[in-house]
This record gives sequence, structure tokens and C-alpha cells, in this order.
Amino acid sequence: MFYLKKNIQCPISYNKIPLSTPLEDLSFIVFDTETTGFQVATTDRLIEIGAVPLKGFNVQEENTFQTYVNPKRQISREITELTSITNEKVVGAPLSFEAITSFFDYIQSWETVCLVGHYVSFDTLVLKSELKREKFNLKNLFTIDTLDLIGFLAPSFDMRDLERYAMAFGTRIYDRHSAKGDALTTAYLFQELLLQFRDRGFKTLGELMKATDSQVRTLQF
Repeated sequence: MFYLKKNIQCPISYNKIPLSTPLEDLSFIVFDTETTGFQVATTDRLIEIGAVPLKGFNVQEENTFQTYVNPKRQISREITELTSITNEKVVGAPLSFEAITSFFDYIQSWETVCLVGHYVSFDTLVLKSELKREKFNLKNLFTIDTLDLIGFLAPSFDMRDLERYAMAFGTRIYDRHSAKGDALTTAYLFQELLLQFRDRGFKTLGELMKATDSQVRTLQF
């Protein structure tokens, strides 16, 4: 049987905001996901979403978002040891579509220009894969990867690990392999990167978009 896919819009506003808008006038949502493994386009599933706003170069730590997600499958011992997420924690949690919808409501409440993450292409793939299983196409998605901004500011750095970058830039480190903890760590790293970006004379949304342009920012499939 053929199922017609519906579109679902990510409620961000990058395409409605002038490129000349000063960075301090923008709101970003920094987010992270946890999953049952890395094969998120096929067998693995979303188990947690965490996020925090950044506005006016300030991390709004008191306004974090966090939800566990019921993956409708067992979480392996290895993943539980890595993330501290047990089968008991997710059994009563919302399913992926409900969790993502709640996340999008949160994004919309902050009039967010775009989403930010560390190696964000993986997290966007997680969202797209979960929505695809529910016969939805995710549209209007725009992200900034901290890796791209680091590459612009400090091209000699060649690491992937979030904690190592946070240590290198002297920013706060929260619980690792927790979606909320990694979102907070990424947010403070992004805050420092934005300040360094501004100190080099870059002041607008357009300049930030150009500096972080990446072909893998929005995966299409």
C-alpha cells in the first residue's frame, strides 16, 4: 500500500529574519539527542532529547527542555552504561512523534533563528528518521554546527569530542552522554565561540551563516 507523506515544519525563523540582524538580538536553541545506537536511519531509535536556549550571548540555563522517549525496543546494557538511560526510564515516556512535537513547541516559544548542535548532522538525522517512520517529511530545518564555527575560528583544531573542545575553550562541562547535559555543554561552548566571533569583528546573522556554511548541515534523504 502506498502512503503519501505529509510535511512537518521545524518552527525556526532564519528565513524571516534579515541577514543584517545583530547576533545579540538572536535566539538559538542548542540541542542534543541520545539513541539506542548509531544506526538511526534503520534499526536504532531516539531515547532522549535535551535542549537549552541561548539569547543575547547568554545561556538560559533555567529554561532547559528534556524528555525521554519510548523507543518501543529494548535498550542495550552498553547504552544504559553509557547514558544512564534504562528501560524503566523510557517505558512511560512519550513516543517519538509526541516527543518531537513537544520539542518543536518549545522551539517555537523562543522565536528561534535556528538549531545548534555539536556534530549536529547526526541529531538532525535522528529527528528526520523518527518522523520518516511516522510518514512525515521534516521541512524548514536550518542548523549551525559548533564544529563548523570552530573550524572557522581555529582551523588547526582537529578533534570531534565535545568534552575536549569544551576543555580547550575553557567552558563548562555537564553530564556526558545525557542529552540535557551535552546540550548545556554545547551551549556554553557555542556562547564562547560566538563571543570570539564577535571579537573578530563579525556582528550579524549573515556573517555567522557564511562562516558556518556546511554541506552536511541539513541532510536530505
